[in-house]
Amino acid sequence: QVQLVESGGGLVQPGGSLRLSCAASGSISSINRMGWYRQAPGKERELVASITSGGTTRYADSVKGRFTISRDNAKSTVYLQMNSLKPEDTAVYYCNANARVAGSFFYNDYWGQGTQVTVSS
Repeated sequence: QVQLVESGGGLVQPGGSLRLSCAASGSISSINRMGWYRQAPGKERELVASITSGGTTRYADSVKGRFTISRDNAKSTVYLQMNSLKPEDTAVYYCNANARVAGSFFYNDYWGQGTQVTVSS
């Protein structure tokens, strides 16, 4: 019903930058919140940043001032600009969308397949 396709992960040195993209497609009627989560080996998945359809953002304390989330509503796409990357940012990053599909009254959470981000020298 809703597909999320992520791109932009990879290997980067400490202090470097990466930009993640996530495009939503399918029989989408409306998207409320979009966001990025991450999961490092042996750890639980955690919220990195989220943005509502109106542009209200929320960030994890660990990424404030370094990461910026943005969104193109016309393209149903969310971006995560990651600067000043640290080794502790290494994780699989997952895109999330809280969306309502055509013919439904309810919003559900949908997830992308994940993209690996590795910060290492």
